[in-house]
Amino acid sequence: MEQITTKTLAAKQSLEQRIQLKISEIAAVAEQLPGVVIIHNFQKEMAVEYISPRGTRFLGVSLQEIKELGGEYNYRFFNPEDAKDYVPKIIGLIERNNDEEIVTFFQQVRTTENPDWTWYLSTTKILMRDEKEAPLLTITMALPIDPLHHVTSKVSRLLEENNFLRKNLHTYKQLSAREQEILRLWALGKSACETGDDLFISVATVETHRRNIKRKLGTSSTFELTQYARAFDLI
Repeated sequence: MEQITTKTLAAKQSLEQRIQLKISEIAAVAEQLPGVVIIHNFQKEMAVEYISPRGTRFLGVSLQEIKELGGEYNYRFFNPEDAKDYVPKIIGLIERNNDEEIVTFFQQVRTTENPDWTWYLSTTKILMRDEKEAPLLTITMALPIDPLHHVTSKVSRLLEENNFLRKNLHTYKQLSAREQEILRLWALGKSACETGDDLFISVATVETHRRNIKRKLGTSSTFELTQYARAFDLI
């Protein structure tokens, strides 16, 4: 028993040494890179093992403080709405366990001192495996997006649409194919008469479909109806 325990301890120490060696290799060049480098330990519930100095300066906390925060770190500094989109991508990456695969995603980050969100374009890949070839470390490069760049507002709109889609998918699925077509023309500003002409149906039938759409979606707001049309690629 003592021999097994000794071997297990030695294996753990050896793995930890490998982890620290890998981190040292990345840390040696991290400050020369244009973004923030983060290394997570997947086998420790995605705990942060390393973040480059650029990242700690931006967040205003040390690596040790990040480790002490545990899971609160994610809620404090990252928008949870973004996480609903990119966390499944990262989990899928781990499950596929592919050296060549990289997942890319947008995320919003903020500091304790500044409540405003800052957009980052991030990429993640597997960095290291354990002795059983299971993913152990992932490495992420997070690049800041110029807040004055037009892509920032576009990303924000896309994220809002994606969140709206996820939240209202079940409701939208209640619409028939004809109702979806009616909604599309409605969102494009077509009148009931114009819609009837386009679809070769009566104005009365169009009005009936519109009432049913409002009932099923639970709204009579033109803005919200247009949100549905955009989010579900009707327009």
